[in-house]
Amino acid sequence: MTTLAELTTMRVGGEAHLLLAPATADELVEATLDAWGSGEAWMLLGGGSNMVVADEGFDGTVIRVLTRGIEQLSEENGRVRLRVEAGEPWDALVEYTVQNGLTGIEALSGIPGSSGAAPVQNIGAYGQEISTSLVAIDFLDYLSGERQRITAADLGFDYRTSVLKQGKQGLVLAIELELGRSTDGLGAPVAYAQLASSLGVTLGDRVPLALVRDTVLALRSSKGMVLDPADPDSVSCGSFFTNPIVGENFARTLPEQAPRWANAPEPSSVAVPLGEEPAAPPVQTDFRVKLSAAWLIEKAGITRGFSLPGSRAAISTKHTLAIVNTGGATAAEVAELGRYVQTRVFSEFGVRMHAEPVLVGVSL
Repeated sequence: MTTLAELTTMRVGGEAHLLLAPATADELVEATLDAWGSGEAWMLLGGGSNMVVADEGFDGTVIRVLTRGIEQLSEENGRVRLRVEAGEPWDALVEYTVQNGLTGIEALSGIPGSSGAAPVQNIGAYGQEISTSLVAIDFLDYLSGERQRITAADLGFDYRTSVLKQGKQGLVLAIELELGRSTDGLGAPVAYAQLASSLGVTLGDRVPLALVRDTVLALRSSKGMVLDPADPDSVSCGSFFTNPIVGENFARTLPEQAPRWANAPEPSSVAVPLGEEPAAPPVQTDFRVKLSAAWLIEKAGITRGFSLPGSRAAISTKHTLAIVNTGGATAAEVAELGRYVQTRVFSEFGVRMHAEPVLVGVSL
């Protein structure tokens, strides 16, 4: 019997009561509707890269989303629209876009998982997020059983979340992206300091698409964030915690050296007629600050490679944001280490850490 540990990158999780793997989009819809109509528990599984499943397994139907395909819908004024089936591996999609001179998601290279799962948590890295390129999703709604086209504007995107992660249930069947056509082989302006430093350029510079991809893959690999059978640090969910977002006043109480980034939009420009005084700017009442989860974990005394006594779950030796399975770890051990990290950070800084992966039958 196949266990969910065999189908997830964390390599933990027991058996599913029923495991289905529909071969076509129509079969996927049919199997999903049947599961919903049965009244039993159900779960959708893409690449399995962002979940921790309980050791007891899942007492219900697990439907694997394996449908693949990339179709160009249109090209106009240097903008190209693609339809991507939900089961298409995300990094295979990024590789396709780079090879075909399309720009907009090249900095998202190396992120594991499926394309259909990408909008759920608004994946992002190195200055890019899927929300900036996504046009719409083809969605099978759980409540109505009907297929819908939901635009990006209606998905409630925010930092590592969307309405799909906040309670809207259903199945993403495909995603529609709009990307730029690179006529000179260069990617979008580099928008992340670490990436710019690795490329040897300044923020805002443009460099070849292939070079961006290769550099991002190298950066992720150095952190154990690229799936690699030869790298034990890649047996994980990637980043286990999101970067906390707190109020500005609270952020001021943290040590001065704690990294932080403003998480509020820039005020919009206002045109003022000649001779008139501009109105006072609106009072910013909800200014938010994003903190570095890795810095908080390290400064709370949790070092790379740390593990609890007797546990086979450990902090990655390359990056403190990742919890890895060093070999034979259980979901209970992963969760125990996650809770320990939360406790230490909260005790030291008063900051609550939130898990990034989906927890199935597991709690922190």
